[in-house]
Amino acid sequence: MKIAIAGTGYVGLVTGVCLAEVGNPNVVCVDIDERKIERMKSGISPIYEDGLEELMIKNYELDRIDYTTDYKSAYKDADVIMIAVGTPERSDGSANLDYIKAVAKQVAQTITKDTLVVIKSTVPIGTNDEIEKYIRKNLVNDVKVELASNPEFLSQGTAVKDTLHASRIVVGVESEWAKDILEKVYSPFNQPIVVTNRNSAEMIKYASNDFLALKISFMNDIANLCEIVGANIEDVAKGMSYDDRIGDKFLKAGIGYGGSCFPKDTKALHWLSNYNGYELKTVKAAIEVNEAQKLKLVRQASKLIDSFNGLKVAVLGLTFKPETDDLREAPSIPNIKYLIERGANVVAYDPIGIENTKKIFKDTISYTESIDEAIEGAEICFIMTEWKDIVNYDLSKYKNKMKRALLFDGRNCYRLDDMKNLGIEYYSIGR
Repeated sequence: MKIAIAGTGYVGLVTGVCLAEVGNPNVVCVDIDERKIERMKSGISPIYEDGLEELMIKNYELDRIDYTTDYKSAYKDADVIMIAVGTPERSDGSANLDYIKAVAKQVAQTITKDTLVVIKSTVPIGTNDEIEKYIRKNLVNDVKVELASNPEFLSQGTAVKDTLHASRIVVGVESEWAKDILEKVYSPFNQPIVVTNRNSAEMIKYASNDFLALKISFMNDIANLCEIVGANIEDVAKGMSYDDRIGDKFLKAGIGYGGSCFPKDTKALHWLSNYNGYELKTVKAAIEVNEAQKLKLVRQASKLIDSFNGLKVAVLGLTFKPETDDLREAPSIPNIKYLIERGANVVAYDPIGIENTKKIFKDTISYTESIDEAIEGAEICFIMTEWKDIVNYDLSKYKNKMKRALLFDGRNCYRLDDMKNLGIEYYSIGR
């Protein structure tokens, strides 16, 4: 079975490599960027993802996977074409389907045999129906084509593991033909397969992501109240976690969620509900809480100092979470903008995300590959990402290296007692 994959971002590349890894002998990944394709052929991943490059090299050498910009050769005789291109947020919060439609047009003009087209991208409910009509309307050859929804549930930083050892695989189909093909594709993974209609599969993806975003915003809301009433959010979360109905995941308070999924998907589902005359009040609240949470610490710091103007301010951690170089919707971005606008001299540290940060801020801030250098002589330090080297950092250095040991921790990396014993002015979330 030949499987072509449109798009080589987190979803497309990881899916393609993992399909090859479980034994599929003919996977081809398609992208429009020739330089990117050549780098992938050399085993260089365009994204930072643990274990991915090793599998890329292994399966390319085994001739199970290839990379190309020639979509015509990739699609014309494919049995399955998976669409994994971006669906970025529009200014009104809706999902932009332009990239999906561009691939759909290529598919319609190219395929020469019966083909199952699978949308893995996160798309509004009803998109599979719409794209199926679009492809059939524009078909050049007299072939059978059907759409299926197959949303992904991987997390950045653990994407390979999440794909090879998924908790479930969701497929939305409208025929036994499509169901049989996808069951054959995924049988080597030996994972539970949930079969629904297409609309339900599309909704499962949004509902899953938005529910997790709700948990995060709820805990941040509770954390803010904990500060007022004298409770400790970590104790509260621990007590909650023993309840099987709640679980122990996504209960950690902080300065808000980011990344390529939660911000975009909450806004898209909220927009879709409003478009259909219904308001998802819980999702709306999650969005509002998250936006306010991102600047919680810099606003708190503003009340403790006269001005940021001219101060050296260290920012530790730039990516939206550890083990990824992704800065999309990262809380560090609005915080750094806030500091720059108020005249701060920002020195930023991140073990992976520096190059992507430079694309945003260029030379308006300073960069360093050392925590020591970032905090040396700083009068304020903000922690935005809980990288291991930040969590395990020698706390006495904050006291010894900073001009004023004033630390605002957006990820609750350290124990309150430890910071108090060292004489560090320490502010965290919900404690």
